[in-house]
Amino acid sequence: MKSIFASREKRQTMVREAADARRSKLTCIVAWVAVIAYNIVGLGDIGSTLIGLELGVAEEANPLMRSLMDNIGTGWITAKLLLQGLISFMVIWFPHWIVVSMFVIATFGNALVVFNNLAISGLV
Repeated sequence: MKSIFASREKRQTMVREAADARRSKLTCIVAWVAVIAYNIVGLGDIGSTLIGLELGVAEEANPLMRSLMDNIGTGWITAKLLLQGLISFMVIWFPHWIVVSMFVIATFGNALVVFNNLAISGLV
């Protein structure tokens, strides 16, 4: 039976490539450093968002997060942390250089969001 995502052969290839990537100490170290940086930036995003909202100078621009904020209140923080944990696990499980490279670029983009949140709040 074919998966909607990939053929069985492609999935087996991905599993082998993930295992190969995890065997490289350098790749694993780079992945862990990227995950640690991502989680620091993620905490900064939560903190800077809370600051901007508390000061009344900002609003959440991400429609998904805005919906969570509107519907579950401060539970959005837990949801964001759970999502960060899932993403972190995925990067550690499959530390292929393409995955880690895209992850680092996305983390940098999120760091720019944190900087923007702090700038809007008048803290930088």
